[in-house]
Amino acid sequence: METLDTVPEEDFLRLDHQICFSLHAATRAFNGVYREALKDLGLTYPQYLVMLVLWEHGELPVKGIGERLRLDSGTLSPLLKRLEAAGYVERRRSPEDERSVTVRPTAEGAALKGRARGVPRRIAAATGLGLDEIRELRERLDALAARLDRVDPDDLAACASV
Repeated sequence: METLDTVPEEDFLRLDHQICFSLHAATRAFNGVYREALKDLGLTYPQYLVMLVLWEHGELPVKGIGERLRLDSGTLSPLLKRLEAAGYVERRRSPEDERSVTVRPTAEGAALKGRARGVPRRIAAATGLGLDEIRELRERLDALAARLDRVDPDDLAACASV
């Protein structure tokens, strides 16, 4: 069985051995499928993710949306502005804290949910995977993300000498 210690150093530098590239390629492929699936809704994939969060949780602070989507405010703010311009969300300053902005779906944004119902099934079908396989893959990717989130930069630097 191969281990980190037994794989030749030059093999680590092969593109086809990079998990990050496989994830990147899969992400690009998903984006293409989503682009087609979301065309009739007039949403981009990131906008769709924002709407999913709002449909699930209702009104949320911008910070809460960013935490759920793992997006910073610099990325999220333009998305929210475009969704607001399209009439799908409303942003409001919190009366308790002027620095806090909350976002909620408008009636038009809530109605969009009905039109979006078929998107997840179409995406799942496009993968060619069964539901159990999709769940397992998602769980493994979530676990991978959680492990990578816990990596200490100092530990990573120490791994360079391995």
